[in-house]
Amino acid sequence: MFVVALIAYFAVAVTVAAMLLLPPIRASILNAVADLHGRVSRRASNSASRARGHLTKSVKTSQSILVDTQKLLFRRRLLIFITAGILATPPLIAIALRGRQLLFQYDDTTRVPDEKIAALLNGEQLVPPPQLPPEVFATQEVEQVRPALQDASRDWNLLDADFRTRLLLVYKIMREQYGYQMALLEGYRSPERQNRLSQLGGVTNAAAFQSYHQYGLATDNAFLRDGKLVISEKDPWAMRGYQLYGQTAEQCGLVWGGRWKLMDLGHVEYHKPGFVMGKSPVPPQLQNIESRASLRQ
Repeated sequence: MFVVALIAYFAVAVTVAAMLLLPPIRASILNAVADLHGRVSRRASNSASRARGHLTKSVKTSQSILVDTQKLLFRRRLLIFITAGILATPPLIAIALRGRQLLFQYDDTTRVPDEKIAALLNGEQLVPPPQLPPEVFATQEVEQVRPALQDASRDWNLLDADFRTRLLLVYKIMREQYGYQMALLEGYRSPERQNRLSQLGGVTNAAAFQSYHQYGLATDNAFLRDGKLVISEKDPWAMRGYQLYGQTAEQCGLVWGGRWKLMDLGHVEYHKPGFVMGKSPVPPQLQNIESRASLRQ
């Protein structure tokens, strides 16, 4: 290793000395370096020219293809429109038939109430819980989760009688078997309020008469703990309550919003036999309300 280093040092020293002391050798070396630099520069210039040529050719080819495609699409525009219409018709028909139900998909499997609950439903006279003070619905936590709740209707008399009985039975089971005190957040919802909430966002996507709330067949519910409403799904105690509440509601023949793709854990509704949303008449207990709303308009 030492010998190699010594030879390299000697070669460098001789070269430097020759360049400093012998002008002809210095000129030869400089000419060789300049020649090498020139060849490298010419090759780089030629490569750049070829690259520019290829790029220009590619651009011209792409422009030509684009022009040809535009001409083809223009010539075949009628055929394209007809084909697109044929392909789009089936899904559009399906969407029109299902309406806003696309926003509220759920497991539609019929759940038969067990014998004990069926016996309770037959002739069971249940009384709605006492009305809660308005300030319970005006806390910051409630406002963050459910805005515009203070002016919601919590009148049990505006609910369908059969639905009211089933929901009160859910309240009773949740209280006696699981220790959860339920609270009604909203029951009947006017068409005007339904439209307002759908525009507000975060509460519902259904417009007026696209929700069971307008027919007294749906409610939103939550839990009471130490006199305060607990709505947040981040609370483990409340989350366990929602699961028990959903199971109990289904056992009582109700549809639970927790099975929807866009989950609404506090929502339940009653698909009353023979009732068709948008076609069935307004329930008797709501006719006076709808009449007064029409007069205000």
